[in-house]
Amino acid sequence: MLKEKGLLFDVTMCVGCGSCYKACKEQNKLPQTNKDFLKDHLSENTYTVVEQYGDNYARKLCMHCDEPSCASVCPVGAFKKSDTGAVLYDGDKCIGCRYCMQACPHKVPRYEWEKTQPRVRKCTLCHDRVKAGKLTACAEACPTEATLFGNMDDLIAVAKKRLKENPGKYYQHIYGLEEAGGGHVLILSPVPFEQLGYTAKLPKESMPSLTMKAMEKIPPVVAVGGVFLTGMYWLTKRKNEIAREEKKSNKGIKV
Repeated sequence: MLKEKGLLFDVTMCVGCGSCYKACKEQNKLPQTNKDFLKDHLSENTYTVVEQYGDNYARKLCMHCDEPSCASVCPVGAFKKSDTGAVLYDGDKCIGCRYCMQACPHKVPRYEWEKTQPRVRKCTLCHDRVKAGKLTACAEACPTEATLFGNMDDLIAVAKKRLKENPGKYYQHIYGLEEAGGGHVLILSPVPFEQLGYTAKLPKESMPSLTMKAMEKIPPVVAVGGVFLTGMYWLTKRKNEIAREEKKSNKGIKV
């Protein structure tokens, strides 16, 4: 079984070159969305961004939570935690409810609003590359090793060592290690993380665990909603399958 992998991003080592941004675009075959990558934003066509805050540069991407809230709120199981640590999405299951977008504590998932068959889009932690034994595209492209990829235990050890050996260089906290239950993207910074646009003051408990506590106080009738949505998903999928079958049959009919 694969050891769970992740990323460690060190703000103090980032020079703002945009190599990670460009590598992600190339790896995922995403179109150009802004000639100035520093002014780009997360979108259905941009899975990671580099943002400038004074002399510092910060990366934003899916944090690949240990207990992802996107997966916990999805009524049809379109999101799942993989054995590599990545949080993956199955567009064939998605019914477009966008609960994942509302639930994410880091405000990451984006929706293809302009497409007739829209999907939710976000970083996949280069799942296919990792399964093949490769680095993520962003880590491989980084010229300063500001972004490291590896086993989570190793990355945590590296992060803790840097904080201990350079107390004046770093704000003494590893962002992503405990926020919302922790995840597979860790960040080190010379300044408090809210100064770099990261969501601050998140609970240490995962969002699903907090949700379960709240759900215990809600009447059972609410659960019927999940059953209804699952049924609607099946009906919609079956309707599309029938339409495709009819289309294939009609191709053979001559008038």
